[in-house]
Amino acid sequence: MTPNPRQAELLDAVRAQGSLSVEALAERFGVTLQTVRRDVKLLAEAGLLARFHGGVRVPSSTTENIAYRQREALHAEGKQRIARAVAARVPQGSSLLMNLGTTTEAVARELLKHQGLRVITNNLNVAAILADNPDCEVIVTGGVVRHRDRGIVGEAAVDFIRQFKVDIGIIGISGLEPDGTLRDFDYREVKVAQAIVTQSREVWLVADHSKFMRPAMVELARLDQLDMLFTDAPPPEPFPQLLLDAGVQLEVAP
Repeated sequence: MTPNPRQAELLDAVRAQGSLSVEALAERFGVTLQTVRRDVKLLAEAGLLARFHGGVRVPSSTTENIAYRQREALHAEGKQRIARAVAARVPQGSSLLMNLGTTTEAVARELLKHQGLRVITNNLNVAAILADNPDCEVIVTGGVVRHRDRGIVGEAAVDFIRQFKVDIGIIGISGLEPDGTLRDFDYREVKVAQAIVTQSREVWLVADHSKFMRPAMVELARLDQLDMLFTDAPPPEPFPQLLLDAGVQLEVAP
């Protein structure tokens, strides 16, 4: 499903608090209990929320991400703003490494008018998007293709990426935890992303506001390995101080 604006705000409210009662949500949004229950039912059926008696909470899994099509629809406007901010910073004639994720795919769309780019990616969606830019050379890693999101993972992809040293690595992640770790769900995907971090002169993280405080099983990196963070809303505590301590430049996309 593609959440409507109220449902997207409801999701954000629950993610910010961890859990909320149906009554609290109805009061917050000025709608009836019946309306909230209908929204909650749809969001729960889509796997975006988990229901309990009288309320809702964020799904508790740290081992499995939500489905690709659901992620593609979530916070699409925020991801587009992030992508525009990133594209404005990418110099013409740059070399880039780009990993998996719907936000990196949004960045690829915003790079279609850039000239002289050379992009290495393990994301077949990014490759297909940038193949429409005649001034961009696209290089795709080897490896195993995941059917659910057309991501390429595995040791072959890691070994391929280690051949390069690029100007900028643009990475997406599943969650940022309050200990300053970047996390994801698939260790094979993480291995590729870690290679991107190592082989990039600068590392730019693209993450919409829903990624803050979101747990996931596998550590990908730490904030002090980043140069820039692009997001769509001011990060919650304790992230402002963590970013400052790590020397990460924050850009909140307008």
